[in-house]
Amino acid sequence: MLLPRMRYSSLPVGRRPRSLVRSAAIAASALLIAGPVAVSAHAEPAAPNLPAELITAITRDLKISPQDYLDRATLAQQVAAFSTTAQRQFPQVFAGSWLDETGKAVIALADGPGIDTARKAAADAGFTVKDVAKSESTLRGEKNAFQKWLEGQPEVVAKAVRGVAIDTMNNSIAVRVDQTGPALPNFVDPARVIVMAVPPTGSEDANLPQASAIAGNGTGPLAAGEAYASVAGRMSLRCSLGFNGLDRNDNVVNITAGHCNPNIPATGGANSPGVFELLGTDRVGNQIGSFAKSILGAQDYSIVSVADGSRDRLSNNLVRVPNAAPVAITGVAVPVVGAPVCKSGSRTGFSCGVVNAVDQTVQVGDHQLTQSFSANICALPGDSGGPIVTGTLALGISSASSVADYPICEIPNLIGLITGNTPQLFAQPISTVLSDNPGLRVRTN
Repeated sequence: MLLPRMRYSSLPVGRRPRSLVRSAAIAASALLIAGPVAVSAHAEPAAPNLPAELITAITRDLKISPQDYLDRATLAQQVAAFSTTAQRQFPQVFAGSWLDETGKAVIALADGPGIDTARKAAADAGFTVKDVAKSESTLRGEKNAFQKWLEGQPEVVAKAVRGVAIDTMNNSIAVRVDQTGPALPNFVDPARVIVMAVPPTGSEDANLPQASAIAGNGTGPLAAGEAYASVAGRMSLRCSLGFNGLDRNDNVVNITAGHCNPNIPATGGANSPGVFELLGTDRVGNQIGSFAKSILGAQDYSIVSVADGSRDRLSNNLVRVPNAAPVAITGVAVPVVGAPVCKSGSRTGFSCGVVNAVDQTVQVGDHQLTQSFSANICALPGDSGGPIVTGTLALGISSASSVADYPICEIPNLIGLITGNTPQLFAQPISTVLSDNPGLRVRTN
């Protein structure tokens, strides 16, 4: 089955939604969970601390109750904590973890020294154990061996491979290629070789109005998920604010996508691109800050330094759909396969899905992102940089979408129901951003 084209989901300011700034060729690991999470067997009251728009997205996209959404998000982080310990204590037998379609936690174990102790630890924690053939360390070894093998291949073979990742649920590595034919190492399961067409790549559109020509004013708090324009001369991109935070010196910042910066080489200097509030779809308002740091390569994130006059407006821990009630962020999470997640974006608002791959390598244009995760969520141009949450925890930053060419999400969502090829949102884990920047933190109060 061929994957649709995948692009960054930033949008040129003042242009129609289908005018894309960047296009991206992305190869992700094989989908580990397809489709929505199973329907809950019992009805529960709506979660009191979630806004109506988020509750609508949860029930529509995940087909579970808001309380189930919160419970599964909490369970996923318990699994993550257990897995971190298991990786250290049982390296020869631990083989990964996930939430299954019913929301139950699964720990995979391979035969080896310590398996009985590991099995008892998982059972005592209330998790289901699945016996598999290969440990996670063995799978990582296969992934590394594949990457080394690829480095020695002719250019025609190397370019045909779009990505590789550990497929935890299938206890294998998954490889994406642009066409059938390349001979792969014998430890690659042919069933886990996924064929996708070569997506086109594009360039930024620089013929856009300057902010000063369409300036305006805004008031009130600015939360993650709301629109902003990044401006460098006549270049202007439309993105969504990410999580509000504080740097190591307690300066107010916003954490958004790296590719939303239209002039990364100028970042941090006197000519660093500005970040402006967007009023409506194309009216640029007050400047709220400028890019202090932007990374687009192995990672995709930006740290926006907030201007003095806007600090009070971004001194909050809120995520929302523009002009709607917010959800308050209470902490930071790590991606777990099967965990329920929701994104907010200025273009498409709240939409939800489940994480289907973690710690994957994906090709985005000329850049290879590492440690990214993906979820079966629709995102469109303008949603880039916006927040992804699990429960009320900060999880990631929207980076690229498999369905960015569509004008509305209803079309690819319907196609996904028919073909099984659901929309995919690729994301930068917020935990990685924080670990790369000591002292940086997401606001939680």
